[in-house]
Formats: sequence, C-alpha cells, structure tokens
Amino acid sequence: MSDGRLSINQETIKQWSLPELTEGCVEAGIDKVGLWRAPVQEYGVERTARLLADSGISVTSLCRGGFFTALDPAERARALDDNRAAIDEAAALSTDTLVLVSGGLPAGSKDLHGARERIADALGRLAPYAAERGVRLAIEPLHPMFASDRCVVSTLSQALDIAERFPADQVGVVVDTYHIWWDDQAPAQIARAGAGGRIHSFQLADWITPLPAGVLVGRGQLGDGAVDFRAFRTLVEATGFDGPVEVEIFNEDLWARDGAEVLAEVASRYAEHAC
Repeated sequence: MSDGRLSINQETIKQWSLPELTEGCVEAGIDKVGLWRAPVQEYGVERTARLLADSGISVTSLCRGGFFTALDPAERARALDDNRAAIDEAAALSTDTLVLVSGGLPAGSKDLHGARERIADALGRLAPYAAERGVRLAIEPLHPMFASDRCVVSTLSQALDIAERFPADQVGVVVDTYHIWWDDQAPAQIARAGAGGRIHSFQLADWITPLPAGVLVGRGQLGDGAVDFRAFRTLVEATGFDGPVEVEIFNEDLWARDGAEVLAEVASRYAEHAC
C-alpha cells in the first residue's frame, strides 16, 4: 500500500500529455508530480499551474536548470537568463524545488575543477534571485559516465561542497538512487546533507544492465535492477526527511506501453520495494 508520499515524475510516463498525466494521477489517488520544462512550456506554464491546482495535484520539483560550465561569457550569460526563467516557472507552478543538471566539460577542456567553480559562481548569482521567489536550487549529482557531457558533479560529496557555500534554504542537493547507488560514501554524504537541511529532493530509479545505446534512457523500473531502495529510504529518513519520494525513470520500453498500465506498475513497485 502506498504511503501517500509517491510523486510521479512526468518523464516516467512521457507518452502522456499533461492532461492525461493529471487525469491518470487523480484516478490513481496520486496527488504529486514532478515536471519538466519543455512539455510544461509547450502546454503553457500558467495553464499547467491551473490544471494541476484545479485537480488537487502539487508539483514536487521542476527539471531542469543548470548547464553553467561554458567558458564563453555570452553563453554563460544566456545560461543565467535561462535559469532565471526556470526559477520564474517553478514559482508559477508553486514548487519550491528547481533541479539543476550542472553541465559537462566545455569542448576541448579537461579542467573539472574550473568547471565546478563556474557552477558555484553561477549559483552565487542565482540563489538570491531564487530565494526571493520561494524557490530552492537542488544540485543533482549524476553518475560519472555523464561527467564529460552533462554533469561534472558526480557525487553527493562534490554537490555538497558547492551547496554548502550558500544558505541551506537556497541551495541543496538531489538524492537520486540511480546516480549514487554505487558510491560507498553515499550513506555518510546523505547524513551530511540531512544534517545541514540540504536534501531538497529524493528520487528513485533502478540501475539495470546492459545499458542501452544512448545511456540517458537506461533507467530501470523499481525492482528490476541493483538498487536497494529501502536501504536508501532508511538512510534519507534517518536525517528527518519526510518529503515526497519521486519516481523518475527514463526508459523507452516504459514509454512504449499504455500509460495507465505503467502508472499502476510504478505505484505497485514503489509499495513493494520502497515503502
């Protein structure tokens, strides 16, 4: 049985439109969703906000901001403008959490430290803007296989080293099982994040192999892979975290199936493996 904390990330049932996602969640008794900017922009930010509010569904996070690592000043300025827009969208959707995918190495660069410092510099510019609008910035560490092209922040330790330069109510981290399940330092870093009040989002997806071509869509349905979800939930809740638990799966096999069937399976797997 679900515990009422399950949030369905929009990408998990990507084949559904926003109205279909809303209707399906209402029928399933699920009152939380995580959203992505592109489909929200396509439907309309204000229209999305009205649709969800009228349906009694809250938005647990908006993805994504970030991509702060460019060397070109004009490109960095565009990224800051885009992130301010993302913050405004999060506020309009009444979510307090904007998930950040921080950006990979610029073309030709091998300077991981410099890229991470540019992330910190960008957050210094954006965090006060977000705070004024009631939005927290959540740094999501991604598995190291994404470090070159998508996110130079690969561990919770690295994410916290950046986040801790700012107030906890402005910048925190995402604990995503898919990205950190392999890290033997993750338990200590979850405790560190929780002690500082910096767990701003808790997300679940399983690790399955072999990875598909284009590894971005290689996330597994809960229970199909290597992740011990109950162990991670125990670690997170030991810090006092009692917020939503968001299932975020990118998987083409799931996207090819009937959306209602996938939603029912996610809820069942969540109850079986994560409660």
